[in-house]
Order: sequence, then C-alpha cells, then structure tokens
Amino acid sequence: MATIPITRSQFLLPFVGILDEIGAPTNSLLEKFRLPSSLEAKSDLYVPLLPAIHFIETAQSTQGIKDFGFLASQRLHYSHLREKTRALIAHSPTLLVALRHACNWASREDTILSMWIEHDNDHVRVCSRLGRSSALLHLEHAQWLQNIFSVYIVRQFAGLNWMPPAMAFEARYTPSAATQSFWPNVRFLSEQRAAWISIPIPCLSLSNHSAELFPSSQEHEDGPSGYDIVEVLKLMLPSYLDGAVPTLPEVAEMAGVSTRTFQRKLSHIDFAYSDILDSVRFERSSALLRDTDSKIIDIAFASGYSDPAHFSRAFRRIAGVTPQQFRAQSRLR
Repeated sequence: MATIPITRSQFLLPFVGILDEIGAPTNSLLEKFRLPSSLEAKSDLYVPLLPAIHFIETAQSTQGIKDFGFLASQRLHYSHLREKTRALIAHSPTLLVALRHACNWASREDTILSMWIEHDNDHVRVCSRLGRSSALLHLEHAQWLQNIFSVYIVRQFAGLNWMPPAMAFEARYTPSAATQSFWPNVRFLSEQRAAWISIPIPCLSLSNHSAELFPSSQEHEDGPSGYDIVEVLKLMLPSYLDGAVPTLPEVAEMAGVSTRTFQRKLSHIDFAYSDILDSVRFERSSALLRDTDSKIIDIAFASGYSDPAHFSRAFRRIAGVTPQQFRAQSRLR
C-alpha cells in the first residue's frame, strides 16, 4: 500500500492568510483539493502534502500573486518548527550539530522531505528535497519554506541579520527584483538538483546564543522531565571534567532513579547521555581555546579527554574544524 505524503498544517497557514487578506475564495480552493478548513485550529496536525502543493500553485495562478512562496516565508517564524526539533537545536553545542539534528528530523515536518549537508570548498550547503519533486511543478513555493527554515536555524547561532551567500532552488525559478531586494548580496540560482543555502565553514563552530527557552518545566508523576535533566547535567558535569567524570549509572543514582528510567527520560526527548557530555566538554574546551593561550594538550585534559588525539577528533566532529583552526578563527572575530 502506498503511503500518503503529509505536511504540518502550520506551513499552509501563511498562504491561507495572504489569500484571506486579498479576498480570495480560500475555502472553495481548499475544498477543491480536499483540504480541511479552519486550519488555524489544526496547526499542529497534518494534511496531505501533494494536494497542498497543488492548492498553492492554483491559488497563485488564479489570484495573480507573484512570488507566493517568498511572501508566505516572510510570515513563518523559527517557532513554527516542531518543539522537539527546536529543543534539540537549542541544546546543540554548535551550529554544525544543530544542522545535523535538523537533517535527521526533517521528515517529521514533511514526510517526504530529506535534508543533508554537502561540502563545497570553504562553504557547506544545507540541501533539502521533496522525494517526489520530479513529478511536480512550481516547487519554488515549498522550496522557499525549506530554505527559510535553514536560514532561521543558522540565525540562532550567527545572529538575526545573517544572510546566506547563496540560495538555490530546484525549480526553474528566479525571484523578482522586488523579492531579491529583501536579500541583498545573496546570489540566487535555479534548476539545481536540490534547494539549498550556503554557509561559510567558520560559522559551523558558532555556539547557540538564542534566548529562547525550552520548554518550561512541568510537574511529572515520575519526577523531572528529560529537559530538566539536560539543564541540570549541563550545570553539574563541568565540575567533573578534570577528574573522574560520572558514568551514566552513577548519574542515574545521583538523580535517585534507575539507569533504565534515566535513559528512558532522555530518549523521550531524543537525547543520549553521551551527547550531553560531548556538549559540556565542547563548551569547556571552546572557551579555553577562545579565551586563553593554554596548550592544546592541557585543554584536552581540562575538558575530560584522555589524550589530545581523541580530543581533536571529538572537537572536529562537533565544530567542523580542528581546535587549532577554531582558535585561529575565534581570534579573527
């Protein structure tokens, strides 16, 4: 049996809002493609993706709307991503780790959406593609949304005014001059094999400085939530990095729960103890690299690594650059 590609209703709301504002027959258009009405009350529910794309295409052509996807993307916000995706990004030690999480969970936003990272000389490309795109026309609408969310993720680390050096579309599409004026110094490309934005490699090691909170603590019958545990571990573990770092069973004992319960709470929010420990170690080592002239070997030991080689491999996996490259880049910022 074939599966039905679905997307969150959230992503249709900007298009519906624009149509309502210009007095378009929004409800009849929705009915034509068998899409539910009253989407505002169903923003976290899912609708079939292919009819949604046909709805957007038809609405643009019948209502004479130019750059419909761009206009809709202006109404989307970072907060429209799934809460779990945003929480993973918020707790990511670097932009690189955040982008990996976004790629891993892309299919939870659209079930046939895939995301990946490609290296391109001194940049990386964050690519996205709908699985059945070869059979569809006017995909620029969806690709604006795909690209804008990648931009929003980078802005959590690089600042709210960050712009990609280049933005590409799989569709045969060039934004109008008016649309391009909103993206100064951004190079637009069309007819690519995927939608993508480019990111300079030094940005990958940026830390998350967003002030957004995730999510607020709530009372649970079986104790603190997984998010509460992550926050507590980030406060506690730095004290142990230059000595004997507690094992997972030891931390569970400190929390007064079984190891299995502890793992279950973290698994529920898609975290592992090793991920949290890696994050804490990176935060310590990156601060020492940035703010001191300590030797790499001393920073490795102070961050809880048994040898400099292990430290360098782990650091590069998280930051995308070696400790030496990170130190050099941080001195230039």
